[in-house]
Amino acid sequence: MSFTTLALSKPIQKALQENNYTEATPVQEKVIPLVLDKQDVMAKAQTGSGKSASFVLPVLELWSQNISEGKAKIKVLVLTPTRELTLQVAEYFQLFGKYLERKPKVVSLIGGESIGDQLYAIQKGCDVLVATSGRFLDVLSKKQMNLSHIEYLVLDEADKMLNLGFSEELDLILEAIPAQRQNLLFSATYPQKILDIASKITQNPVEVSFEEDAPIVEKILQRVIEVNPENRGPLLRHLLKKEKWKSVLVFMANRRATDNIAEKFRKRGYLAESFHGDLTQEDRNTTLKQFKAKKIQILFATDLVSRGLDIDDISCVINYDLPRSPADY
Repeated sequence: MSFTTLALSKPIQKALQENNYTEATPVQEKVIPLVLDKQDVMAKAQTGSGKSASFVLPVLELWSQNISEGKAKIKVLVLTPTRELTLQVAEYFQLFGKYLERKPKVVSLIGGESIGDQLYAIQKGCDVLVATSGRFLDVLSKKQMNLSHIEYLVLDEADKMLNLGFSEELDLILEAIPAQRQNLLFSATYPQKILDIASKITQNPVEVSFEEDAPIVEKILQRVIEVNPENRGPLLRHLLKKEKWKSVLVFMANRRATDNIAEKFRKRGYLAESFHGDLTQEDRNTTLKQFKAKKIQILFATDLVSRGLDIDDISCVINYDLPRSPADY
């Protein structure tokens, strides 16, 4: 389905065309009309399915139809599990809202940056707040945010947030925002705990699932290699030499392991770096920029950051440790 057939205004259509968005994905085709119809939505959609645009576009459309006069007020709250996904979603709001009569003022709340600076940005005026749940609660504790105008709550990658203890944080968040709002929940998997969260935040939601459309990997050559744990490093070096991969992303189970193996590979002359949540945001941004520019050949990353990374032209993705679930894979 062409985006031009969806009920999106000319300014948003212009931004779509400018960025070569022509055909809606199945997720976008189904979810956008539901959001525009002001319904709560529970969507089971994989990373890479176009789900971010499926809520950014209609939420922007609805927001633009009811802009308050005077100073910008927080009307949209999007919560994500990782800094990278937070920044990516915030970028989408700016990208697709650039031609609206009034551009949305978007603020990102992520760890590794000054809370004072983030609060200042909010107090200057904010329409759309995109945040990791942990940093949102940190800022909330300062009691300097007015959340009484929120009309849209989006939980993106809810299953990943659950892994980070989000269920304990949810009640605090719900207490801080208006009960009357539109709720959108996206998750790659729907274990019982996610259903429990959904029952807390949504009202008569429309449930949509795109599992049957999920072969995002159908065009990707997949290989399984049986190897003893102690031989994984030598095997990886052998494959790098044999296959001549230019850009390799290696997912690992924990932060310490990524640092250790990256250091070992650097000592052998490889352009290798680690990427995980203990790094400062500045370091994460720099590392990601260098990897995209092919200045880093091998990036060893924890699987937590797999959702939110948007990188073109990767030669190979390697799961050094078994993924936690099929959905993570």
